[in-house]
Amino acid sequence: MNTWTITRRIFTQFRRDKRSMALMILAPIFVFTLMWLVLDSDENTLEIATIGVPSSFTEHLSAEEDVNVTSLSEAEAKEEIAEATIDAFILWKDGQPAVTIEGSDPNITSSIKDLLQNANREVSSDPFEVYFWHGSDDLELFDYIGPVLIGFFVFFFVFIVGGVSFLRERTQGTLERILSTPLKRSELVFGYLLGFGLFTILQSFLIAAYSIYVLDVYMEGYFLYVLLVTFLLALTALCLGTLLSAFAKNEFQMIQFIPLVIVPQVFFSGLFPIEGMAYWLQAIGKVMPLTYGAEALRGIMLRSEGFADFQSPLYILLGFIILFTVLNIFALKRHRSL
Repeated sequence: MNTWTITRRIFTQFRRDKRSMALMILAPIFVFTLMWLVLDSDENTLEIATIGVPSSFTEHLSAEEDVNVTSLSEAEAKEEIAEATIDAFILWKDGQPAVTIEGSDPNITSSIKDLLQNANREVSSDPFEVYFWHGSDDLELFDYIGPVLIGFFVFFFVFIVGGVSFLRERTQGTLERILSTPLKRSELVFGYLLGFGLFTILQSFLIAAYSIYVLDVYMEGYFLYVLLVTFLLALTALCLGTLLSAFAKNEFQMIQFIPLVIVPQVFFSGLFPIEGMAYWLQAIGKVMPLTYGAEALRGIMLRSEGFADFQSPLYILLGFIILFTVLNIFALKRHRSL
């Protein structure tokens, strides 16, 4: 009898908490749909430029599916591979192809090498020379996804800890007591972000340093740039977490935001290839902060980009921080209108 009483109480709680019931049913469907959209997309098209390559060799390359071959000058090819708009270029040298591969994605590198070996086998038995614009032949898959994982773990844990901490301030009555003072809403938000921001700096440093210097994730750029990007990602996650905590009544409801806010960013931020997806699906990633953090981290760690090369994602992250901060100030009107 006591067991049945407890069971009825649980059923009553779920019946009253319609958002939890909907999330239990819809969240798995939503996540599974995201996985289907990402993993069922078309394969990437290899972009290869040729410089003085015989027509017979070019024909073998063009005959392959998912390969786009263009003829460029050497200067044009170097410019485009530096901007990562082509995956490789082939320069005919002493009767043999000399291949320069962009090199930051080991999957694309492997596909290009297999493709060129098959094409070269048709015209010559001599091996071809391979050069790397970025990376090396030893670059592994984890080196490619490592920058995205660094950004993800920083974003995820700051989002959860920051949101739950701010929610606890409200549920325990601390926030209401603070708001009963002459303190402005903006002062409260800035004070909270500044105080918690000191811990995000420490977290960003530890995660980045451990990944690069202990796990030996591939690193070509400056460590200081990595810290700058991870700190901005952490601050963005903190602003977003505190904003969404205003719409949660308890820690469980705060955790419910994970499938809606965190999981989509995992799929559309670059951890999985999305180039073969429809353009409207790729556009989803453009409204997610982690996309820009991952883009900047990959540029720094895999392509040794300088500040001028990755500054655009930083400005967009700053825009997210300003937007979420302003929305945080307005969200506090739910607790005090002044």
